[in-house]
Amino acid sequence: MLKREKVLEATHPLILKGICHRGLHNANDIENGMRAFQNAVEAGMALELDVHLTTDGQLIVCHDSDLSRVTGKAGIIEDMTVQEIREQYTLLDGEPLPLLSEVLDMVKERVPIVLEMKVWNKNRKPLANAVREALKGIRDKRNILLISFDPFPLLYLKSSGFMRQLLISTIYRKTLLFRRCFEGLDLDKRFLEEKRFQSYRKKYVINVWTVTSKEDFERVLPYVDTVTFQDTDAEYIRSRLG
Repeated sequence: MLKREKVLEATHPLILKGICHRGLHNANDIENGMRAFQNAVEAGMALELDVHLTTDGQLIVCHDSDLSRVTGKAGIIEDMTVQEIREQYTLLDGEPLPLLSEVLDMVKERVPIVLEMKVWNKNRKPLANAVREALKGIRDKRNILLISFDPFPLLYLKSSGFMRQLLISTIYRKTLLFRRCFEGLDLDKRFLEEKRFQSYRKKYVINVWTVTSKEDFERVLPYVDTVTFQDTDAEYIRSRLG
């Protein structure tokens, strides 16, 4: 059996029906916030989130290291403790930045989580170790898919039992050299404008990011196994991938 077929068999079926980018967020429920994650759970869809390592070894869920965009106040997550973040910052909707442990407790493995590890100042190994510790209680390994633009945290977690996908950007292509090390690839959708990448699905399980419209989705659909999406009807995505 081909490696690709084995990977598909080992992948949670909901991941193959679309992944809610930073949760299922909208004008009222902010990205990477607990309500956005709850929305994804209620919709029965896989959700994606980003984690950063604080100075006291905790994992905060947020896309950017710099908190300016999502809180309105400058500050680097990796330079602070959880207590400092919680005392000085809230998301723009007034909610606290979630801890990964809080999201895991809320989701309770009802839907799979695509967990992106955000490296800061080469903290690859401590970040990977913190993620490994945080996920010790996961009962079904299919409920977590690990992703990162940096291949090394993924390499450190090879023995974790979780599936791993390498994120690859059109701006920084060097990580393509590592593509054979992982169970799948998570490509910037712009790669699919280049013919050679349209055939990657023959060898690899392919996700693309970030689909933001039905037209976007239909353009990439022939070349992918699933998509990470936002600002697009979730039921439409699910039905077309199903």
